[in-house]
Amino acid sequence: MFRPKLPDVPTLPTLTVTHQHMQAPTPSAGRPVAPYVGVGAGAVAAVVVVGIVLTALLAAIAISAVSVAIAAVVLRSLVSNANKR
Repeated sequence: MFRPKLPDVPTLPTLTVTHQHMQAPTPSAGRPVAPYVGVGAGAVAAVVVVGIVLTALLAAIAISAVSVAIAAVVLRSLVSNANKR
């Protein structure tokens, strides 16, 4: 009573129809498109590599600055303790 009744799925006849479409030749603009695709991919790869290198250099400079700051604080505390004695 509460179950929905689904209609029976009709079986379709199996006919194979093949259509052959002829494509009209596209007029060429005189320039090949493929080299520009390669240049675009190479340019993107070069930008990614340069970005990674610059990020690594920035991280190295930041780590060096922190280590120099820590060394300066330690040396300052050592010098100030030596002067108080």
